[in-house]
Amino acid sequence: MKTLVILTGHSRGLGEALAHELLACGCSVIGLSRKAMARPPVAPQGLRFDQVCIDLSDPPALEKLLEDDCLRWPLRQADRAVLIHNAGLLSPVALVGEQSQTELIQSVGVNVTAALLLANWFVGASQGCADRRLVQVSSGAARSAYAGWSVYCATKAALDHHARALALEAALPHAPSSGLRICSLAPGIIDTDMQAQVRATELAAFPMRAKFDELKASGGLASPQDVAKRLVAHLFSEGFGREPVADLRSIG
Repeated sequence: MKTLVILTGHSRGLGEALAHELLACGCSVIGLSRKAMARPPVAPQGLRFDQVCIDLSDPPALEKLLEDDCLRWPLRQADRAVLIHNAGLLSPVALVGEQSQTELIQSVGVNVTAALLLANWFVGASQGCADRRLVQVSSGAARSAYAGWSVYCATKAALDHHARALALEAALPHAPSSGLRICSLAPGIIDTDMQAQVRATELAAFPMRAKFDELKASGGLASPQDVAKRLVAHLFSEGFGREPVADLRSIG
């Protein structure tokens, strides 16, 4: 089975680890990020690894890309099509009333607008594929509120509810998404640049920073490579999509 994965935010952190793991599992990968990988992996024979540099917070740029055949054509060659929206922005980390409007607009653009545009495009473009799967990388912050993270919490919660609605549509026999498997999946707390950003935040802007400082100090952060292995294993399991919203840490 020829599998093509379109992966956003692939150039670092969890996205970079996912790109390597997917290639190792026999998938072709097209990565969408603002910057290309500094050291891109070499695709095994018979597979492809392509990178598209795009600012996902720019809807017109994303619309233009989705109208191009550079993504649609590879999908037509695949038996199994996967979209993983991993890209996400934490900023602004600040109390409401003190948030940067520019950062707020960018985060909503990447975390929500891009996710919904890509999902809409993917459902329409992948209808010829026998197996279609969609992962929205969510967060525990979608389900537990944090002072200072109101934008991040709200945008990740939007992904969860979008997945619930799309799962209902996928159960309809004549919907464009019929048969699609979807999950808005919280991966746990990972040792990435985002966590470094959290620890660099002033306590006044993020009162719960001490919790994340302690996780780092005690070795409680998961590695991107370990999370990528578990996420990909779940993605291609029979159980994927049974629940439209899930936490990777509670999956055996």
